[in-house]
Amino acid sequence: MAKTYDVIVVGGGISGASLAYYLQTSGAGKILLIERGAPASGGTGKSAAIVRQHYSTPLMARLAKASIDIFAAMEAELGRGGGFARSGYHLLLPPRMLDAALANAAMQRTVGVRTEALDRSSWIQSLPWLNQDGVAGVLFEPDGGYADPVASTEAYIAAFERAGGMVRTKTSCRALLGDKSRVTGVLLDDGEIAAGVVVNAAGPWAKPLAESVGIAMQMRAVREQDTVWETRGDRPIPGGSVSNAVDAIYLRPLGDRRFIVGRGFPKDYVDVDPYNYKTSADDGFIADVQGRLERRFPSFVGARLIASYAALYDVTADWYPYVGARSNTAGYVDFCGGSGHGFKIAPAMAYELARWIMSGVVADDFRQLSYDRLDKGMLFAGSYGGNRG
Repeated sequence: MAKTYDVIVVGGGISGASLAYYLQTSGAGKILLIERGAPASGGTGKSAAIVRQHYSTPLMARLAKASIDIFAAMEAELGRGGGFARSGYHLLLPPRMLDAALANAAMQRTVGVRTEALDRSSWIQSLPWLNQDGVAGVLFEPDGGYADPVASTEAYIAAFERAGGMVRTKTSCRALLGDKSRVTGVLLDDGEIAAGVVVNAAGPWAKPLAESVGIAMQMRAVREQDTVWETRGDRPIPGGSVSNAVDAIYLRPLGDRRFIVGRGFPKDYVDVDPYNYKTSADDGFIADVQGRLERRFPSFVGARLIASYAALYDVTADWYPYVGARSNTAGYVDFCGGSGHGFKIAPAMAYELARWIMSGVVADDFRQLSYDRLDKGMLFAGSYGGNRG
């Protein structure tokens, strides 16, 4: 093998980029980051990049909070920002979800998340853009908002390179080297490269990469569609990100009265080949989103469709990511399976994962994210949330 690295990270989305940076700045040795296209050219680049903390388990709530702090400090730490806007985040709730959401909010406050239930009497003034019909409650996170997924990823990669890390873009990782008991490196088009540890951060392409040496990976690649709409006139519009659980859609501002709008849970998930899938949105999907959008947000009646597209989710067996080492496979680490939520929690997960790889030290709750939980029959049971991020 021509070269040897201490760690090779496969995948240049937000997960791989942030992990490579934290490894490099923690003194992990020679680090190589490999990306098959350009940085954030996979699922990260098409993420709605909503940043919020509403989760039903303390682990995910604390990771989301930690990531918000990281996004807010990104420019100071990395030398360039990730477009983070602390614009606030609203969650609109139907009657059937209200009690559970309020209980979740109480839990979230125990890990430091600032979240509150807005008083109904204030909705007319504080939410002038909202059709209140069918809305039983509204939760608000003042620290939530959104970020720029490409800018965030590029900021991490630039800082990683300045710290001495090596990046190879437009480089496909054809397979892992070794076997399911020990991974020893990667196979590229121009040859083999050895590594002490290989991190699989390949997103929807993580499953075939793991299976190249017989490592099991229960994961689906499903098609996810989004739209971009531009409102007209001067009617009131949301100033921040909104998850509308009443109509199962989400939206976040892009500026100039433009918004990314997509479907939230529940919805159908269609499995696809990650190497060959339709990247444009379906006409039926666009019409469905438009109807839901106009019904809940009257200012969007007559809005202009600017763009529509489809990307991929990498969906795990329980919708929680696979992060960390496996007890039966040496030299291999998972960092994949964002299940549509990976962007907002990736920086915090990367920070903790870097420490795990470096020192073997890991928090008990974070250790539960290892793929080992499948072998032990200890899948997460809590709801993971309702919109893509």
